[in-house]
Amino acid sequence: MNPSAFDAFAPTYDADFTHTRLGQLLRQRVWRVLGQQFHAGQYVLELACGTGEDAVWLAQQGVHVTATDGSPEMVHVTAVKAEQAGVSDRVTAVTLSLQEIAGERNPYAVIRNPITDHESPITSYDGVLSNFGGLNTTNDWRPLAESLARLVKPGGKVVLVVMGPWCPWEAGWHLAHGEWGTAVRRFRPSASAHIGGSAIPIWYPSARRLRREFAPWFHHLYTESLGLWLPPSYLGHLVERWPRLFTRLNQWERHTARLTGGWGDHYILALQKM
Repeated sequence: MNPSAFDAFAPTYDADFTHTRLGQLLRQRVWRVLGQQFHAGQYVLELACGTGEDAVWLAQQGVHVTATDGSPEMVHVTAVKAEQAGVSDRVTAVTLSLQEIAGERNPYAVIRNPITDHESPITSYDGVLSNFGGLNTTNDWRPLAESLARLVKPGGKVVLVVMGPWCPWEAGWHLAHGEWGTAVRRFRPSASAHIGGSAIPIWYPSARRLRREFAPWFHHLYTESLGLWLPPSYLGHLVERWPRLFTRLNQWERHTARLTGGWGDHYILALQKM
């Protein structure tokens, strides 16, 4: 896969998703989890950072973030956004793909002591974040988990937000429109997404599958559904049309998410380094 294909999304991603009602509802749910797992003064590695929305938010909470992405344009947008938000001292944006990290190219950042002006590398992280389907662009989850195990301190937290195979909204919508192939695409070994003129393979691992791949090094904390009652992003216009309804459904899911686990457009998988 060529991660730079996502360069085409960099200029419009925030307008198309981040700043929409649907995007805001989903991201607020993720930020609630991040606020519980990561704390000021910690160093967090972000995988597939996209336009840096989560990196900037974490930095505003006092967390230091090494934000990585295989798309140079996404990394550029992240760096600019951090500068504009006044947190560039806590966000290091690096062009580095998941595949490269799984292949043991380590994303060490450099920190500067403001008193001595001395630079030193970050040799381990307090946690890892990957939001909104970054892990769906690879199926090398076991090598990635092993590489992350060498990067994360014992007790460090990992928060993965992944598109899973059990999305009732997507299946129901496409079945109702007679689109049988699209309705069941998440159950296939892989599906194709057309991004930036390229066909990109996408995988939909279950929460159980990812738990198994990470299990040699990481302990499972919990799994929460995300977007079970909200439509996928390509149906975000429905949320714009009925905002009060979907806001209430999102609030309902927030209280039941651990019961519905890996269901929904995404799920949140929280792990801890052993």
